[in-house]
Amino acid sequence: MPLYQADFPVGSSIQIADRAALEHFHATWKLHNPLLPEQFNFAGRNAEVSAVGYYHGGDPLYTLRDIPGVWHGQCLSAS
Repeated sequence: MPLYQADFPVGSSIQIADRAALEHFHATWKLHNPLLPEQFNFAGRNAEVSAVGYYHGGDPLYTLRDIPGVWHGQCLSAS
């Protein structure tokens, strides 16, 4: 993916990955904005992207409507 380009623009409907995928991401991701344990409670849920920001270097980071935390694109898919 090109830097500073979101796969899921604001207003997109997404699905959060299942719990096993979130736990795998949590265990293997060693860089910025790690998942917080409370985010696992939202595994498999559908949501709407409410904001997109970018980490230095171009990684898109997503905020979801009514769901806490910062989310990486690897933890989301189009619903």
